[in-house]
Amino acid sequence: MIGFPIALIFANGFEWYAHKYILHGTPRPGQPRHSPIPKSMKSHWQHHKIVRTTDYQDDGYAEGLSNWRTRDEVVSLLKLTAITSLAMPVAPFFTLGTYYAAARYFYVHRRSHLEPEWGKKAIPWHYDHHMNTNQDANWCVTRPWFDYIMGTRVIANQDDAETNPLGLRLPKAIEKPLNQACRRLLPKSFERLNQGQLA
Repeated sequence: MIGFPIALIFANGFEWYAHKYILHGTPRPGQPRHSPIPKSMKSHWQHHKIVRTTDYQDDGYAEGLSNWRTRDEVVSLLKLTAITSLAMPVAPFFTLGTYYAAARYFYVHRRSHLEPEWGKKAIPWHYDHHMNTNQDANWCVTRPWFDYIMGTRVIANQDDAETNPLGLRLPKAIEKPLNQACRRLLPKSFERLNQGQLA
């Protein structure tokens, strides 16, 4: 059963990596960005352009699979889960965890862009990714875990931000020591955050 939470951590790390290097591509001086999957990068940058001009809304998700960008996202998630399915005989809970993570990713991402006010409140790190002046930060969608681990969480508005690095609603009795421990364990992750954030 330990495989399920390991899958969630793995999926969040892959989400961070894929968003940064595949969907955004690596910047190259004097050349276009490089992605190992150019079609996915093209789809993602079109998504960014739409979201920036419609205050975070992307109605392409309402069109379902008839929208090529939505279809590309779903096909990519299905390919990833097909790969993790190879681990089913030896790691069934890990495999099931990756299925859950892929389904949750699509649900959360889709809903946030169809219901921008919900997205702004539920996943403020992704709202910041699109609407902040720096779109090369805040790579996580479902939870901000790896953005804190890798030091790429940039908060645009403290009032709308998550109150802890897990991106979960927690009782203050748990949240305060968690935030203090995270600041001690990951000091560089908090360098780009404003003073006083996540006290």
